[in-house]
Amino acid sequence: MQLQTSAKDQLRAFVARIERLEEEKAALAADLREVYAEAKGTGFDVKALRSVVRLRKQDENKRREDEAVLSTYLHALGMAEAEAA
Repeated sequence: MQLQTSAKDQLRAFVARIERLEEEKAALAADLREVYAEAKGTGFDVKALRSVVRLRKQDENKRREDEAVLSTYLHALGMAEAEAA
């Protein structure tokens, strides 16, 4: 299969853009690792931080719904703290 010159140029441009974005993604991932390492060095729990970040990305209603389902399951399994009366 032969590509026209314009198609070859377009393909090269797409590949170059993808490569640039992959480099930026790698740099951002390194920056994130650095921030998490800094937080850990300060005494913060990285696993908890990741959970907080994940939760903050969620829609509030969806998050509340997920928490309610989890709470129901924990209660059913006897794993939830007794609620204060």
